[in-house]
Amino acid sequence: MSIADILASIRWQDIVDIAIVSVLIYWIIILIKGTRAVQMIFGLVLITVAFFISGKVEFLTLHWILSTFLSSIILVIVVIFQHDIRRALTTVGKNPFFTRIDLAEESHVFEELIMASASLAGRKIGALIVLERKTGLREYIEGGIDLEARVSKEIIASIFLPPSPLHDGAMIIRDGKIAAAGCLLPLSMDSEVGNDMGTRHRAAIGLTKETDAVVIVVSEETGTISFVLEGKITRNLDPTALRKILQRLFLHKGARRFQ
Repeated sequence: MSIADILASIRWQDIVDIAIVSVLIYWIIILIKGTRAVQMIFGLVLITVAFFISGKVEFLTLHWILSTFLSSIILVIVVIFQHDIRRALTTVGKNPFFTRIDLAEESHVFEELIMASASLAGRKIGALIVLERKTGLREYIEGGIDLEARVSKEIIASIFLPPSPLHDGAMIIRDGKIAAAGCLLPLSMDSEVGNDMGTRHRAAIGLTKETDAVVIVVSEETGTISFVLEGKITRNLDPTALRKILQRLFLHKGARRFQ
């Protein structure tokens, strides 16, 4: 069959089909890039290769074991990649952070957050501040106390001061406003999380593994500021370092904002 015959046999549906599959594969690669899922996928590929080799060389017992394992591969994938799948599904169709305010207002919000974090850290007052991005956090907002308040260092400090009934929960910022406080977040039970990290740090890691939110954590034990994104924590930040991270994620000129 000539190349002309092959091209003539291609339907427009085939082209669209290939394009959709290509986009899905690219999307999955972007989703798992830099996560432990990459190592897990590599392990599954090795198991699959071992399955075919064991069949060729007639290692019957090994082939049967691998065959039994691979027959439940869909269930295995769902269990292993449950956090990644949940993040992908909840991200679809959601609006980006700060969709209704301009760049100047965003900068003001971040400066208020930075000053509040530094002030709380200096007094060793714990804080957990969540910035919503594409993934909606409505279920967590509804579990807290609705505020819809302007972001200011004074309001943030008043919420996290120990006498406040909301100081133990998380504050969630949406569209440049304090949407709610006293919110409960999912705790990470990952054994790799250090024993020196408290409930706030575990909650920040747990939430950012399931969503694309970013979290600022102030430790009441050490008076340090941490930043959490995609389950990864950056610790011992000063105001300048925190400002650079926020600018890089949200305000960097020419960058793809809110991604």
